[in-house]
Amino acid sequence: MASFRSLKSAIFDREERKQQYQSHIRGLNAYDRHKKFLNDYVGFYGKEKSTDVKLPIKTDHDTLREGYRFIRSEEDDMNHSWEQKLVKRYYDKLFKEYCIADMSQYKSGKIGLRWRTEKEVISGKGQFICGNKHCNEKDGLASYEVNFSYFEAGENKQALVKVVTCERCAEKLHYKKRNEKEKEKEKEFDRKQKKDYKRKRDQSKDKDDTDEERERSREKRKGKRASSSAINHESDDGGEDFDKYLEGMFP
Repeated sequence: MASFRSLKSAIFDREERKQQYQSHIRGLNAYDRHKKFLNDYVGFYGKEKSTDVKLPIKTDHDTLREGYRFIRSEEDDMNHSWEQKLVKRYYDKLFKEYCIADMSQYKSGKIGLRWRTEKEVISGKGQFICGNKHCNEKDGLASYEVNFSYFEAGENKQALVKVVTCERCAEKLHYKKRNEKEKEKEKEFDRKQKKDYKRKRDQSKDKDDTDEERERSREKRKGKRASSSAINHESDDGGEDFDKYLEGMFP
């Protein structure tokens, strides 16, 4: 027969394990709790082989990725699911005055923007330190309002946001727009060059046609004068022959 001390120890151990289990369960989200209960059920009631139910693991980070919106709408706030509540809690903790920019692909026109976290606000990142994610410059900062075009939840969206950068990163921030302007200037210059070349070519052609026309006119006038001289000469010769003919008829 078990002693009172051993029985008390067994009860204490069981209660301690129970509390640890409950504490562990309370620390899980709804999906992880469901998976835990399902695995425990299969492990307890399973027969010879334990069934390992493989379900896709969805973490809180995955939930934030799926439900996060750069700018939340009224419709987003009306969704009261636990996923949207989690996303909204995270969204409300962000500071939406200045953005942090990822300029690692600025030459291809791709710049990522996000709101600042509390840690970045405290450190001054994005306001007193350059807002480029990979730059810590503190001098020569300026604030820029940019039109942020992005694709989110199957839609193309736009938003006016503020970014504080140093002079060097400002060049990266406006690289795409300036590059497009330079290309447009080059195209306009080429169009003007082609237009001027065509105009000069047409003028040269018109001049050549005019010169040819003048030359033909001169040739025609020369031909007319030559024909007129020949006719007059023939007419003079014919008059002398006619006089001689008349003299023979009337001796």
